[in-house]
Amino acid sequence: MGERETARPAVTPEAPGSAPALPGPALRIAAGYAFTGPALDLGALLWDGRCHADAGIRLPLAVLNRHGLVAGATGTGKTKTLQLITEQLSAQGVPVFLADMKGDLSGICAPGEPGPRIEERARDVHQEWTATGFPAEFYALGGIGHGIPLRAAVTSFGPLLLAKVLELNPTQEQSLGLIFHYADSKGLELVDLKDLRAVVTFLTSDEGKQELKSIGGLSTATAGVILRSLTAFEAQGAGDFFGEPEFDTAEFLRTAEDGRGVVSVLELPAVQERPRLFSTFLMWLLADLFHDLPEVGDLDRPKLVFFFDEAHLLFDDASEAFLDALTRTVRLIRSKGVGVFFVTQTPKDVPGDVLAQLGNRVQHALRAFTPDDRKALQATVRTFPDSAYDLEELLTGLGTGEAVVTVLGEKGAPTPVAATRLRAPESRMGPVEEAELERRVRASALHARYAQAVDRESAYERLAERPTGAKGPDEMRAAGEDARERSSGRARAAGEGGRPEGGRSRRSRAEEEKPSVVEQVTGSGVFRSLARSMGTQIGREISRSLFGTARRRRR
Repeated sequence: MGERETARPAVTPEAPGSAPALPGPALRIAAGYAFTGPALDLGALLWDGRCHADAGIRLPLAVLNRHGLVAGATGTGKTKTLQLITEQLSAQGVPVFLADMKGDLSGICAPGEPGPRIEERARDVHQEWTATGFPAEFYALGGIGHGIPLRAAVTSFGPLLLAKVLELNPTQEQSLGLIFHYADSKGLELVDLKDLRAVVTFLTSDEGKQELKSIGGLSTATAGVILRSLTAFEAQGAGDFFGEPEFDTAEFLRTAEDGRGVVSVLELPAVQERPRLFSTFLMWLLADLFHDLPEVGDLDRPKLVFFFDEAHLLFDDASEAFLDALTRTVRLIRSKGVGVFFVTQTPKDVPGDVLAQLGNRVQHALRAFTPDDRKALQATVRTFPDSAYDLEELLTGLGTGEAVVTVLGEKGAPTPVAATRLRAPESRMGPVEEAELERRVRASALHARYAQAVDRESAYERLAERPTGAKGPDEMRAAGEDARERSSGRARAAGEGGRPEGGRSRRSRAEEEKPSVVEQVTGSGVFRSLARSMGTQIGREISRSLFGTARRRRR
């Protein structure tokens, strides 16, 4: 943990004042963190076994859109690090998104409780600790657990993300993409899982076989596999996560009345047994933000910092297409003012192309009990810049609440690697009571907007109501539109008291029912298909990119 140089002064000289002067290598490390602009105070430098409180380790606010990594073995303090960074971001007006895996982070909304350990840590790092709660909103996937329900429409979730949730192979993933394309082109909105199941069921039915042939590369067998996967997935209760009202991720970008950033906490304890689902859902939230936010370049502070917990679950068994889309999203979203921190055990959990984009690193202790642990430790050391520390020794000897830090400086260059004793969070380090959490959820202005699920007409209803003998969605949709138009026309006539529209005399029923040339063209299946496609593009803005998520206009 000491410096590599063999010569070391027997007595540490005293600096002017009461603090000992730093040895040369430690002084160079401390100088790398002497930023002039707004920054987060992470803690104080550790050198040669002691904490140098006057050598602060900081993270510039302006580089937080350059992404980061918080890593370390279980029990080494990663959750408290997330809490510490979140508090300081909120205090400086930056909204934060947190995934709360164990329910430990709900205490962010309540003041912390002083005690001997807190006081000792504050003295060590010269922290003026004040018990403080921060503005927070609490969410739950599909409303399972304590929180405002987060739902996504299947069509906006997209085929790549859904394929990962369904554990489809690359061929089946591509086929699912074709099914989404078919539904888009036919105006069949995929709001919930039963909508998608209805479309696949129709395509595999006798009357849908002709439609299936029109989708290049999709076989009946593959469609059947997808249908079975969907049915099993729905039977596991996953249907709660998909539907409307779909959550608007712009809610994550809010600040409180006092100017502090709102902390959005996604409570996940109730769905821990579905890790693939919640990790993929987190990626949908990030992709949705990417689609909706404008390009802003480098700002003096990020619009949002997004903590992606249990990141290894996202990369496990991911297809090449999925990883490519993820890498591009992470690379490009920084220009939209969003910083992403991946939270996991070791850097090797993150693919190299993604890891290369994570300029801000907080690495807690690692264990080296087994040969695999030793390999992971050595791999982690290789991901750091050259250091004045023996990193293998240091990383296995760090205590709880200590970490190795390197960040991007104000000019974008990496700072020296610094062993750091981290500051103590000022909010409660533990969960609030369930009753208090539920009270806060119900008191939120967002609860009324998202709490009640809505099941409006979509693909399932349209396919279920298709007329007898209709060969496909085009004829079914045309017939349905005719019926609605006739109904609408009768309603307008009734509402007008039977008066002629615009003072003109009404035509006879025969004249009304005799179509003109224009009406014949506009009533044709080809025209309806084109109009529907255009209407879909204009009204829903379905243009799939990156993860195949649908970009749509918020209602």
